[in-house]
Amino acid sequence: MAATAVRYLRSVGAPTATGPVPVDPLPRPALRAVADDERLPLDRGEFRRVLGHFASGVTVVTAHAPDDPGGPAGFACQSFASLSLDPPLVTFMVARTSATWPRIARAGAFCVNILGADQGALCRGFAVSGADKFAGVAHSPAPATGSPLLDGVPAWADCRIQAVHTGGDHLIVVGRVEALGAAADGEGPGPLLFHRGTFGRFSG
Repeated sequence: MAATAVRYLRSVGAPTATGPVPVDPLPRPALRAVADDERLPLDRGEFRRVLGHFASGVTVVTAHAPDDPGGPAGFACQSFASLSLDPPLVTFMVARTSATWPRIARAGAFCVNILGADQGALCRGFAVSGADKFAGVAHSPAPATGSPLLDGVPAWADCRIQAVHTGGDHLIVVGRVEALGAAADGEGPGPLLFHRGTFGRFSG
């Protein structure tokens, strides 16, 4: 029956291909910037207060380019997350006004140092600007990129920069993981958490 139908369609010049029929693409939408009168009257302080209810882990993102006269660079970062398993990608966000980010960008690589519950002081040291953040901080080169791997962190990911996207007043940095490691399960004091402006720890 099917063969008969195909012969008939061919006899009248109808297409008999079984694949999808090509169609003209839809017109591209007209894009424009959001006008000032279209923006939500959102208070910056309220935005921070509400989103502060979302607890996050804390990391220190570090990098080092051999030709950087300032030595290694690093900053405290809460906006870190895993992004993809295949390929292995992670992401973090950094303010476009950051003085540390251009140095990390020039290095082309970074190490995410995931902090433990007893490393609040270490985090505060990397949260300040204009100081020698690495003074008195022991570290060694991460195996793939040579970025500073801080001593005593419970976990880390050594990455090369894969892509950078804009996101309002921040940049969205995507890194491909080249190496990573963690303490054995059950070892260490657990993660350092940040919630509503203060540090805490997991208990359960």
